[in-house]
Formats: sequence, C-alpha cells, structure tokens
Amino acid sequence: MIDTLDHTVPKGEERLSLRVEDGVGVLTLCRPEKLNGWSWEASRQLGVFADRIRFDERIRVVLLRAEGRAFCAGIDVTAPGGAITGRSAAERTEHYAEGIRWVHERFAAFARLPQPIVAAVQGYCLGFGFELALMADIRIAAEDAVFALPETGIGVAVDAGGDLRIAREAGAGWAKYLALTGRRIDAATAARLGLVQQVTPVADLAREAAGTAAVIAAAAPLAVRAVKRDVDAYADQGMAAALDRTALAAALTLTSEDAREGYAAKAARRPPRFEGR
Repeated sequence: MIDTLDHTVPKGEERLSLRVEDGVGVLTLCRPEKLNGWSWEASRQLGVFADRIRFDERIRVVLLRAEGRAFCAGIDVTAPGGAITGRSAAERTEHYAEGIRWVHERFAAFARLPQPIVAAVQGYCLGFGFELALMADIRIAAEDAVFALPETGIGVAVDAGGDLRIAREAGAGWAKYLALTGRRIDAATAARLGLVQQVTPVADLAREAAGTAAVIAAAAPLAVRAVKRDVDAYADQGMAAALDRTALAAALTLTSEDAREGYAAKAARRPPRFEGR
C-alpha cells in the first residue's frame, strides 16, 4: 500500500511543508487546489515530519496551518491508493484495519510530539481535517471556519478518533450529536463547546496563531513539555484502547455495501439508500 520505509518527500508531491522560524516549526498543508484533501500519502508525510520535528532542537512549538481557503476538506477521493483490495471480504477488512492502525500510529507520533501544537484553522475543516485539528493542543479558528464529521452520511465510521477527542473536550453527547448527524458547526459554536480556544477575523488568523506560538516558544522548554505531557496523560486515559476499537469499526464499515452506496450517492449527488449490509 505505502512504502513506510521511505522517509523522503518527493519534489512536487508535497502534501505538507516545514520551515523553522524563531523557535516555531511552521507545518503547512500545501495542496490548496485540492482543498488540502487528505490521503494515505498525506498520513505518511505527517509521520515523516513528526519524526523530524521531534528531534529538532530549534523547534519549541509547532504551528499547524494550511494554504488556501480551506484547512482540510476531508479525504481526497481522487488520491491514488484509496481503495484497499483483498482476496476475500475478510482479507480486505483485515487490510483496511491494518491500514487504519498505521494511520493512527502516524497521527499518534504527531499528537504526542513533545512540542506543543497550535492549529490555525480557516474555511472547511471536515472529516480527517477536523480530526487532524483536534490533535493540536491549542486551536485558533477564523470566523469562516466550518467543522463537521460527515462520515456516517456516506456509510462509514469516524476512523481517526475525532469523535473520541470531541467526547474528551466537549462531552459524549456532543460527540454523538456531531458524529451521528454529520451536521456542520461554525467557529463560534466550536468555541462554545471548547473545541477551539479562540475565534478571530479571517484577516487576523495568521497573526493571532503566530503570536500564540511565539509566546509558547519564548517560555521555558522543559516546563512547556512537562505541562503537555502531564495534561495529555490525564486527558488521554483509555484513548489507545478506544482507537484500537475504532480501527476495526472503520474497517468493517469501509468494506460494507453501505459505504459503496454512500460514495456512489455522493458522486451522483443523490440521497443514499442504506440497507445495513
């Protein structure tokens, strides 16, 4: 599926880019023409950059941002490698489960960086994009930001733990409401639920997010890292086991007839006809 031993990012195939400025590692989603749609390759590159950031002594904080009018509009269904195959339904499900666990490992390497992560979110922040933003320690949203987990509407489970993180931040009721309905919420609602920590005018997003990152970068590095570790140890209790269940649930739904119908209906712009199989 993916050469996980390849720690390079081919020129012209970048899904993310990294630059270091004054103690801040600026990690940018750089496919604006695709609304920064996510893919297996994007997950691989996230893991590559997480490994680089972890041991870069110049980086005291990470600023996660995106080019263009959207943070990330979800899965890029046109990206290569999207369809996992198998000789049987059971083998295909197993392959999906392992693929999703592999993605979880890349995301965990990012979320568990010793350096705090500040996310600057604008425009669409949907599906995988929402899940990625939820892995940041602090989220700052522009007033035009829109958040949603639309997966059940196309027949699949939430597969990267976004619903679990919403439950952690906003409570189980809101996690179920957002994941089961797929409804979109604006930045003000996300802030009221505790899913973002600050809302700013679109024109001020870059300045506000960079300012927050700069404040963290100027603080004592050992103390900053200790605070992140301690809070995460408390907040993430049970997360690993829950993500393991998530991988299996996602694999079963991704290989279902309902998922096939959901994607076909979305492409045809018609309501799906789910049969629970």
